[in-house]
Amino acid sequence: MEQHIADKDATRIINRLRRVEGQARGLQRMIEQGRPCEEIFTQLAATKAALDRVGVLLVSLKMRDCLEEEAGGDIASREAVERALETFLKYTRCVK
Repeated sequence: MEQHIADKDATRIINRLRRVEGQARGLQRMIEQGRPCEEIFTQLAATKAALDRVGVLLVSLKMRDCLEEEAGGDIASREAVERALETFLKYTRCVK
């Protein structure tokens, strides 16, 4: 069964993507203005990291859906799901 993103999660994702969009426009302006490559690389790295955070958020939402579906929505299982997601998110913060 196809699952959709909850409204509150969709809002978070859209807000992050809007920030990425602004960063991408900033990169375009920097190139048009002939800014130094080092500055452009710094902004590019920030933009990539922001987009990676969107990906991590989407993966974590999918993990939650899959684990809850597997557990049948059991309350104790939801706590286990949250612990699994916390561990995943801690790990991804360490990965650059």
